Amino acid sequence: MRVISCIVTEHNLWLVLLAALMCVTGCWVTIGLLDRARKTVGVQMRGWLFLTAVAAGSSVWCTHFIAMLAYQPGAPITFDPALTMISLVIAMVGTGAGFGLALGKGRGLAPEWGGCAVGLAISAMHYTGMMAYHVAGIVEWDAFYVIASVLIAMAFSSVAVGHATRRPYRWSHYVGIGLLVLAIVGLHFTAMAAVAVTPLSFITTGTNPDILEAMAVAVAVVGLIVAATGFASYLIDERGRLESFERLQHLALNDALTGLANRVSFNDRLDHEIERAREDQGTMTAVIVIDLDRFKEINDLRGHAAGDQALKIIARRLAKLAGDGEFVARLGGDEFAAIKRFKDQNDLLGLVSRLEKSLFEPLRIDDFETVTGASIGVAVYPRDGADRERLVSNADLAMYRAKNDVTRAVCFYESAMDETARARRALATDLRQAIDRGELSLHYQVQTSVQTGATCGYEALLRWTHPVHGMVPPAEFIPIAEENGSILSIGEWVLRTACRQAASWDNGHKIAVNLSPVQFAHANLATLVHQILVETGLSPKRLELELTESTIVADKVRTLHVLRQIKALGVTIAIDDFGTGYSSLDTLRSFPFDKIKLDRSFMADVERSPQAKAIIRAVLTLGRSLDIPVLAEGVETHVQLTILQVEGCNEAQGYFLGRPKPIDQIVLIGGPDGQDGPPAFEAPARMRAAAGWRSPP
Repeated sequence: MRVISCIVTEHNLWLVLLAALMCVTGCWVTIGLLDRARKTVGVQMRGWLFLTAVAAGSSVWCTHFIAMLAYQPGAPITFDPALTMISLVIAMVGTGAGFGLALGKGRGLAPEWGGCAVGLAISAMHYTGMMAYHVAGIVEWDAFYVIASVLIAMAFSSVAVGHATRRPYRWSHYVGIGLLVLAIVGLHFTAMAAVAVTPLSFITTGTNPDILEAMAVAVAVVGLIVAATGFASYLIDERGRLESFERLQHLALNDALTGLANRVSFNDRLDHEIERAREDQGTMTAVIVIDLDRFKEINDLRGHAAGDQALKIIARRLAKLAGDGEFVARLGGDEFAAIKRFKDQNDLLGLVSRLEKSLFEPLRIDDFETVTGASIGVAVYPRDGADRERLVSNADLAMYRAKNDVTRAVCFYESAMDETARARRALATDLRQAIDRGELSLHYQVQTSVQTGATCGYEALLRWTHPVHGMVPPAEFIPIAEENGSILSIGEWVLRTACRQAASWDNGHKIAVNLSPVQFAHANLATLVHQILVETGLSPKRLELELTESTIVADKVRTLHVLRQIKALGVTIAIDDFGTGYSSLDTLRSFPFDKIKLDRSFMADVERSPQAKAIIRAVLTLGRSLDIPVLAEGVETHVQLTILQVEGCNEAQGYFLGRPKPIDQIVLIGGPDGQDGPPAFEAPARMRAAAGWRSPP
């Protein structure tokens, strides 16, 4: 029977515990660094592999030598310094190669093969270290135990690295640490069982036990420092990753400009509140959608920097007033939203009141003070919708109703809104197909000289005959077309049709066509006008394009640039609905218009309102001073026409002079005749006489 003289005494038990501490700590750091290397690529992965190899090699080496120093073979011992250092290099290089193989591109069984390489490296380190361990005695080896120790190291290392890299279940990381500890411990104790030492009694000189213990402590300290260095690198990187993640998460869930929660956060919070209200009977959740009313004016008048500052001020106010069970967010642009959990309707009304008050307080931006105001729409779960999409949609509907109602800023959702919205969406769908179905047509209204009664031109007016609803008013379908973008194709159809029909007349009268603000914003309008004129053969001087002041205000620089391009073609430009905008005089100063069209609202009041009459007189005087002819819209009575004649108005248009008619009715009666206009448009002769019109020569 083999007698093993390597006995752990009570005196050196603490060295065994120190070795165990070194082993567990080293394996913990090694598996952690290996996991970090697994999550990276390229140079970064190679850097983490280097740290993993250093931590693994040094901790295994330290464990080995501290455990060796804990054994008392009963004979003096010495160490070969060269072989001792070589064993450390073998441990680091070998484990590094094994871990590199485990993380290779091919994968498959690469982690297991890499683990085997790590086990071989640990074994090579151990037996090289044993060669450096010189004992004053006869050393005998048992080949069976040697082979068993190598196999144990390879097997446990293979499974350990496989678990650490594949991570098949939740605790794989800790299983990998434990298996790697077993690989090192199993190798060491099995390998030590393979050696037997017979001391030579005549040799008594060797290393002092106190010196050996000091060496063990020094080795442990160095090993722990190396392991701590690797662990510190891991912690620093982990902290950096955590900070980066928190930063990215904040950017993903919060608005970059205002710091409020963004649409993603709003959706998540609303889903949570709906689920909570569903489980808690009696609890309701309100969605409050907010759209600023005059934010665009700040951008236009003061620039986008002032607009951003206004949004920040409003966001701070909203964040400050939000209390328990309340949540505010910026959805984008000048649109905000809030969520309110409540049981008592008065709590909801309290939040809405606070929101309204805050949004209507003046904003101070540098030396500029303004009030944006807001339109607020409210929808409540479960009364107004059972899910997030329906609630937000219904709150939007309520908000738009508030925006269209000048008497109030807050509207609660009502079921009738949904019916109106569905009808509007259906109308929008039908409108997209109206051109292809031939449902659109043009009517023409005569424009007449106030002084002579002669026809000056015609305004083309769009009409839509719906197959189910019949004649749909332009005031109803034009806004829908502008909202869904179909106004671009419709506007092009109107312009092309009007030019083609006018080109067939031989009287030289002008044709006036209205343009939408959307056409200026989304189309190369000047190129389109030129193309249509060439295509239809209409002379540019016979085409008059009309636009409202709001079109210019929407994007003044772009609009004026496009207008100059169009005017260069020879086309005349008229400003429509003049007097209703807040910058009428500035508009006239910015661009040389060819005609001013006085808004019909002034004509409606001219017979009973001295103020309306004074405004008409002022506009006519302004037109004469700028040498711009003025056309009055909405002339419906003889008295109105007489006033215009007395005040010296140039042209007029309205039901009194002629209602809009389709082109086929004009042709049936004889078409434009080059005199006073087609009979279908001609004012009755008695009215012409009453107005004192002179017959054209």
